[in-house]
Amino acid sequence: MNQESRTLIFVYGTLKRGFCRSQFLENQIFLTKATTAPHYTMYDCGEYPGLVVDVPEGIGIQGELWSVDESGVQLLDEVEGVAENWFSRDTIELISPSDDQIVQAYYFQGDVTHLKKNGSNWTKQS
Repeated sequence: MNQESRTLIFVYGTLKRGFCRSQFLENQIFLTKATTAPHYTMYDCGEYPGLVVDVPEGIGIQGELWSVDESGVQLLDEVEGVAENWFSRDTIELISPSDDQIVQAYYFQGDVTHLKKNGSNWTKQS
C-alpha cells in the first residue's frame, strides 16, 4: 500500500471550516481545533487575517489543524499567493496536545505597520 505524503497545516482565518475559503480544504482531513504558542500576532488585512511571528509580544492564535495531501498543499500555496510573496509557508509552534508534531502555517509577508491587531480568533466570515 502506497502511503501518500501528508503535511499538517494550521489554518487561522478564511480557510477555517465555515469561512469563505474553506472549500479549498474540502478533500483534506480535519484533525482538531488547535492553538499556537504565544509567539504570534494576527493582523486584520481587511477580508482576511495575516499572521506574523512576534515572540516578545505575541499571543496564542486559535485555529484548526488539518492533514493535507501533496496536491492540497500545492493548491493552498496558490490560494495563499506563496509564489507572489503574499504569504510564506513555514513551521509554527502549537500548544498541547498538538505540540509534539511538525506543523506548518501561512505567514503574512506584507507590511503590518498600519494594520490593526486582530486578537486570537478570526471571526469575519466575508
